[in-house]
Amino acid sequence: MSKGKQNESYLQDSGVQGQYKNWFLDYASYVILERAVPAIEDGLKPVQRRILHAMKEMDDGRFNKVANIIGQSMQYHPHGDASIGDALVNMGQKDLLIETQGNWGDVRTGDEAAAPRYIEARLSKFALEVAFNSKTTEWQLSYDGRKNEPITLPMKFPLLLAQGAEGIAVGLSTKILPHNFCELIDASIKYLKGKRFEIFPDFQTGGMIDVTNYNEGKRGGKVRVRAIIEEFDKKTLLIKSVPYGVTTSGLIDSIIKANDQGKIKIKKVTDNTAAEVEIQVDLAPGISPDITIDALYAFTDCEISISPNACVIVDQKPRFLSVQDLLINATDNTKELLQKELQIKLGELEEKWHYTSLEKIFFEEKIYKELEKKHETWEKVLEAISKGFAPFRKQLKRDITREDILKLTEKPVRRIYRLDIEELNNQIKGLEGDIKQVKYDLDHLTEFAIAYYENLLKKFGKGRERKTEIKPFEAIQAKQVAIANTKVYVNRNDGFIGTSLKKDELAFECSDLDDIIVFTRRGLMKVVRVGEKVYIGKDIIHVAVFQKNDERTTYNMIYVDGGSGTSFAKRFNVTGITRDKEYDLTKGSDKSKVHYFTANPNGEAEVVSIVLSPNCSARNKAFEFYFEEMEIKGRGAIGNQVTKYPIKSVKLKEAGKSTLSAIKLWFDDKFGRLNTEEKGQYLGNFDGSEKLLVIYEDGNYELTDLEMTQRFDSEKILLLEKFNPEKVITAVYLDNEKLQFNIKRFKIETSTLQSKFLFIKEGKGNRLEAVTTQSKPVLLIHSGRGAQSRTQKIKVADFIDVMGWKAVGNKLADFTKTTEVEWEKPLEEDGPQGNLFLDN
Repeated sequence: MSKGKQNESYLQDSGVQGQYKNWFLDYASYVILERAVPAIEDGLKPVQRRILHAMKEMDDGRFNKVANIIGQSMQYHPHGDASIGDALVNMGQKDLLIETQGNWGDVRTGDEAAAPRYIEARLSKFALEVAFNSKTTEWQLSYDGRKNEPITLPMKFPLLLAQGAEGIAVGLSTKILPHNFCELIDASIKYLKGKRFEIFPDFQTGGMIDVTNYNEGKRGGKVRVRAIIEEFDKKTLLIKSVPYGVTTSGLIDSIIKANDQGKIKIKKVTDNTAAEVEIQVDLAPGISPDITIDALYAFTDCEISISPNACVIVDQKPRFLSVQDLLINATDNTKELLQKELQIKLGELEEKWHYTSLEKIFFEEKIYKELEKKHETWEKVLEAISKGFAPFRKQLKRDITREDILKLTEKPVRRIYRLDIEELNNQIKGLEGDIKQVKYDLDHLTEFAIAYYENLLKKFGKGRERKTEIKPFEAIQAKQVAIANTKVYVNRNDGFIGTSLKKDELAFECSDLDDIIVFTRRGLMKVVRVGEKVYIGKDIIHVAVFQKNDERTTYNMIYVDGGSGTSFAKRFNVTGITRDKEYDLTKGSDKSKVHYFTANPNGEAEVVSIVLSPNCSARNKAFEFYFEEMEIKGRGAIGNQVTKYPIKSVKLKEAGKSTLSAIKLWFDDKFGRLNTEEKGQYLGNFDGSEKLLVIYEDGNYELTDLEMTQRFDSEKILLLEKFNPEKVITAVYLDNEKLQFNIKRFKIETSTLQSKFLFIKEGKGNRLEAVTTQSKPVLLIHSGRGAQSRTQKIKVADFIDVMGWKAVGNKLADFTKTTEVEWEKPLEEDGPQGNLFLDN
């Protein structure tokens, strides 16, 4: 028997293997239940619960040194001061249960908190209201048996969803993202009312989140989180937030790494973070800010993906639930706790009513005089008092006990005034009112719970509005935004392309994510990745960056079939291929050869002169061939016959014009992008030279090209359409200094692209109210409210002359809080009008 098998046999025989198995399971269970995963009842891990319990014991309304809190917590948590301190700082940074004082670090920058002896904390008023009630708390002995600690805190709020939780146990992990305080309360109220609800993560760090695939926080879902990036100017970007879990220093490191790898191109990055996050990115000369923003999202930690995994402890076992399940459970738990509190309160009120009623009878019926009589023993006194109550027992709600009588005898007996009896009657009446209210609340428990949540929102909701903007993100194609920093060389004769062929011809620069399309004289085509040295085939005639699904780039080709000697012409697109596969564009003969080849980005069709071999028998040995007469077909088409005679030469005679229709463009205001996929508002047909006019709510206009990678902030745009220099723009804006609306009509006189021009009067608070390019716009001015409201209609073209774009314009009307302006709906053929933003 081998040594390994002997050892295995020994382990089995001795029972050591079984012991190890049990020890491992015990350890795994301990880590899951006691360290890593929160309980569903209060949303806390044991260390967090023990910290809060210790702080409640210490609570006197004043701040305590964190070092002292840690020491107090160690009576309950047997894992050292470091783990307690880290958990305490983590809870303090969430700004919900714990009020902090001193330097508690910064989750945005990654700065650590000061030492525990320097910083202070106390329970927040919110924590005192929702997390503690000794009468509804279940207790257990602490680890050393000296003190009691809560099994779970009576948490009357979905704390787990508000704070979030993260932990790694043995073979198990949990990641619950934090949610918005106010939205959680609203969702609980909706659930109690029987309505549907949705909840989504919200982060202290702000930013943007795409919750399309959140999957209710269950395993398999994910969210994408982005920093907010603003274009300060054409040379500078400002990053105004960091994604959840990312620090400013980590974000800067990722930007520097992407720059070093050539995926983005920047000049400098500076951290200006103070009270607010601000990372300044200075762009290299000639680099597009829009493409750089996309590249930052694609290649740096400006965008991250987070996979939630809502695992909690339920009945001493880990369970995977959705955030909806967690909220429902928390709301039901809150309702049960409120019910317990009401029942306890009812018992206390009824007990107080009972004793106050006894006290009233005791004095009003002068039963207390039995204390003045000479009875043989104390027991006889008590017996006499009990008999004195006999006629009144039916007035009470329970029997009179010995303890009740003893409590009455302990009261100092003095002369009783009518006012004393009146006071007792008032107390009884007040208690009866309270009892009635508590019974009503118990009978209408759902309404009581709703009122409880509404009160929480009113008391603690201010300043806890959503910080993370929910919006869908467009998918950024890394190839489209990667910087072209890789030089590709070509050796046409030998048939190689690559980045290492520096002694050969420089073909172009591209990114290392691009694919390269190559054609050879033999009529072969191949698409390959960028590499150091890639063999294609001898006599390369064309090499370029390949764009998948490109239906506009058209290849014009004339080739001779090696088998028959007949020459064919073809026009084709290449939209999709298998990378590294060799495609034969001819009829397949090894002796085939390409006479003429061009790549045309907009389907241009040129005219060529063809000269036949002088020895051939053709009558006409020179003629012209028009590519525009051919249809564009697939790359596998044989083509149309040009001639059966041998060709001597093919030369360009006349440059071609595009045979493709103009590009149809749409504007997707959801993502602020131009597109050809019919998403959003249709803008029209565009040729390559036409421009877009963009008018912003701040009173600037801008002319742009049709570059698909540019971004637009839809929320700031009032009008976006095809630019027509002959169209007159009519604009109404607020002059905030003079508190009046001005109106002007003008034509665009500038031609500079990607530059904003302010066309309204400059001044703080000035804003564009309405804009249109209708030829005969009609303006409606509404003023007044209710019975005093009236509307004035103005045919603007008859009232206002066309002026220069820098003109201030004419006064239209005084500004009041009730004044609103809008365009009368235009005729369909009269063109679009701008959106209307009214803040007055």
